[in-house]
Amino acid sequence: MAALAQISPTTISRHAAVEAIEAALRGAADGGVPFTISVLDAGGHLVALVREDGAALASIETSQAKARTALYFAQPTADLQAAVQPGAPLFTIETSVTSQLAFVGGGIPVVDANGTVIGAVGAGGASPQQDHDIAATVVGKLQGSTAR
Repeated sequence: MAALAQISPTTISRHAAVEAIEAALRGAADGGVPFTISVLDAGGHLVALVREDGAALASIETSQAKARTALYFAQPTADLQAAVQPGAPLFTIETSVTSQLAFVGGGIPVVDANGTVIGAVGAGGASPQQDHDIAATVVGKLQGSTAR
């Protein structure tokens, strides 16, 4: 039997995603905050999700929404907060899309060596700054491993 063709390109492997998440969580273990971390590929599809014991149930959805927002806008979600305030250019963006978005710290795009966005990381369960910091750690580990 012939080998099956690869259906879609792998921009971030499951192995790299899980390894980066686990390494970041080990580094944050002393903080006592349970996180949920999601990694999406370039198409916005879930590659990996880890919810630590005790992490808020809502963080499952918020971590994915933060990653999706960072991917769609190719920017950290913390940098987009002003753009969705009343009177700002993206104030009504959430009424024009069907996917959940989150304009609060915790989502960061993953960029390859050529500057191309190949996915994103979203974290939830703590403060926006803590979520941003652990997402940045995961992104750093993914970019350090070339995300493949």
